[in-house]
This record gives sequence, structure tokens and C-alpha cells, in this order.
Amino acid sequence: MLHPPCGIRNDEQTKMKKENSERLFEKAKKYFPGGVNSPVRAFKSVGGTPVFIKRGKGSRIWDADDNEYIDFCCSWGPLILGHANNNVANAVKSAVENGSSFGAPTELENNLAELILANNPFIEKIRFVSSGTEAVMSAIRLARGFTKRNKILKFEGCYHGHTDSLLVKAGSGLVTFGNTSSAGVPDSFVNETIVVPLNNKDAVTEAFAKFKNEIACVIIEPIPANNGLLLQDKTYLEFLRTICTENKTLLLFDEVISGFRIGFTGAAGYYNIKPDIITYGKIIGGGLPVGAYSASAEIMSHISPEGNVYQAGTLSGNPVAMAAGIAQLTECLKPNFYSDLEKKTKLFLENIKSQKNNCKLFSIGSVFWLTFTDKEKIQCAENIDANSMQHFRKLYHALLENGIYLGPSGYEVGFVSQAHSNDDLLKAAKILTTCLNEN
Repeated sequence: MLHPPCGIRNDEQTKMKKENSERLFEKAKKYFPGGVNSPVRAFKSVGGTPVFIKRGKGSRIWDADDNEYIDFCCSWGPLILGHANNNVANAVKSAVENGSSFGAPTELENNLAELILANNPFIEKIRFVSSGTEAVMSAIRLARGFTKRNKILKFEGCYHGHTDSLLVKAGSGLVTFGNTSSAGVPDSFVNETIVVPLNNKDAVTEAFAKFKNEIACVIIEPIPANNGLLLQDKTYLEFLRTICTENKTLLLFDEVISGFRIGFTGAAGYYNIKPDIITYGKIIGGGLPVGAYSASAEIMSHISPEGNVYQAGTLSGNPVAMAAGIAQLTECLKPNFYSDLEKKTKLFLENIKSQKNNCKLFSIGSVFWLTFTDKEKIQCAENIDANSMQHFRKLYHALLENGIYLGPSGYEVGFVSQAHSNDDLLKAAKILTTCLNEN
């Protein structure tokens, strides 16, 4: 049963049970650093014990204590059809019955590639890998191999996985080599990465002047959604396209989140801007471990075995993941899929009526971000007030108590899936409104 909305709780029986999650977390701490296999899961940003999930179906998930939630994390975005979609689940079952892995080509790889390439005019060839991080790492190597340059330019506030050269935060100047944001990353790696603020044309222009003929690629989340939802103006992305072309530098769109989520052609299609390389994530595998990088046939011809940029992977093109991806993306191609999803998202957000003037909701497509700010627009990381995360921390636990699951950090975005019904969204909006006005 869903917990009753905030403000209605009046006895201990309606309290959220936590005993099994607490027991599992204590046990997990014996096996894993911090008790988790990915840092944000540890609930450090919001405090308390991580919720251990037992199962999911449609728009709902259930934890180890049988608490039920309407889920707006959706495995951080890829579950655009919701949990355990019947078509995806049946495709996975059918595929695994024929074998889970071969380390050899299968027809399913061809079928998924054809499905993607036939419906995406921004790319001509694709290479499947096993994660978004691997896709970006490989794309960076490809950009360097193609241009025969070493330096890359990234933006503060964009996250591109845990590749060494991209675990870099801004230094002290407007245009600077970054500082490592993780131990274990050598300075020699960091010194090939230039970090500039988002939404700042002057900084990019200065970087190209300072490092003329040295920058292999500019990498950006065209819809930055790993550090808040920092929506960029189309004119800024067009500026990046122009300056990269002028300097024979490749423009790399990291669409691990936005690809196939904003629309089938992602941010490239949404803004009608053609980057040189695009990376994708788990959405193309129905939530299974899949990633991909893609580009023109000319650029992709530099990848081994056709070219001299090496990249390999035993599980690349895994048949079970390919089958899941075919099932999911086939649904995404149906008429009005994305427009219907966007309408549902707008309806959901319009029904959240907070009396707190400093609560803002930003959205694009089926992606949304709730944050506490007095700003009408946030386009760079430095405009996010770190102190506002205390408000999110209180809100997060109120929502958990009342059956709403978001990613456990105020810097993370939320997602609406096809499985969210109008009743789900109206109920969730009512709970969110009440919790916002009580906290």
C-alpha cells in the first residue's frame, strides 16, 4: 500500500518500515566500500539508510520492507517504458534462453543498429559498448585519434562518467586546466583537459585562442542533467558547433541521458544541431548494461579493426541487451510516443502547487528537476546554491515516507515514464505539493 499523503499521518502504523533495508545496508558495508556499488546510492546527500529495492513493475517499485513507491528515478532515466515492461521482459527471456553471451557477432546487433540508424539522420555508424562511461571514454579516444590532437575541452557542471581525463572540476581561472575531482587521477591526465564554465562564449573563445590547433574535441551534455537541469540556449550550442568547425575540432554530444529520452534523435534532433560524435547510454538496452558511440562513417572508420583507434569488449553487443533494446526502442518509435510523454510530464508539474516561492521546477521533454532557488533560470553549476540542498534533504525523506521515490540527491533530475498513469501523476503531485508546503 502507498503511504497516505503528508499531513494525514497520525499513528505509528503508517510509518515507513525500514528494518530490512537497515539490516541489508549493515551487511553490505562488510562487502562494499560504503556499503554500495555506486556512490550516490549511499544516501550521503540526503542522510539516513539507503532504500534496498526488491522489485519494480510499471511506475512502481517495492523495497525490502514492502514499502511501495511511485518511482521517478527510473534507474536514472533509461526505463522510459517503466519497470519490467512486458515486451522488454519477454524479449529478454527469449534471448537468454538461446544463450546469455557469446563474445561473437549475432543478428540482434544488426537489428538494433538498423533500428537506430534508420531513424537518426545525425549518425551513420555505431559501436555498442557496455556503459555510458565506456562510450564516452572510447569517443574521446576516437576524437584524439581522428584529429591527432591531445587536449579536450569540457564544461563545469557536466558529468561524463568516471574516465580519468573527465573526472576534472574547474580550476581558479576563467579558462584553466582543471583540478582532479578524484584521487588516483594523474596530473598528466588532468593537464590535457581544459575546463570552462557553461553558458560562457567568451571562455570558449579564449580557450581556442590560448590552445590553438591543440583541442581534439569539445564535449558537452547538450542537455546537462547530471548536476541539476542546466538547460542551455540553442544559440549557445550553435555557437559551439560553429567554433568547433572553424578550428577543425570535433563537437561531441554526450547524450547518455538525453538520447532517446528527449526524442528518438535526442538533443541533436531537438535542437537540430549535428555534432561530430554522439554517445548514448542504457536506454538503448532497455535498462540493461549498454552504451554506444556513433558518428559519420568517415570518423567511425578510424575505429579498429577498420582503423587504428583500438577499442574492444567481450560483452559489447550482448544478445540479451540487444534484444531488450530492440523491444524498447520499437515502442519509442510509435506515433506520438514522445509528445504524449511530454504532455504527461507537463500535467504532472502543473499540478504541483507549492506555496514556497523559492521552489522551482525546470523541465524538458520527460525530464524534470525540482530545486530551491529564487532564480528563474539556472544555466551553470555556480548558480546552484549548495545551502538549498538542506531543503531538499527534508523534502526527500517526507516524500519517501509518503510513497514517492526520487534519486537521493538534490542535484539529480527526475523522469516520467510511459508507465506513469494520469492517476499516478495526480497522486504524486498532491503528495509533492503537501510535502513542499509542510517542509
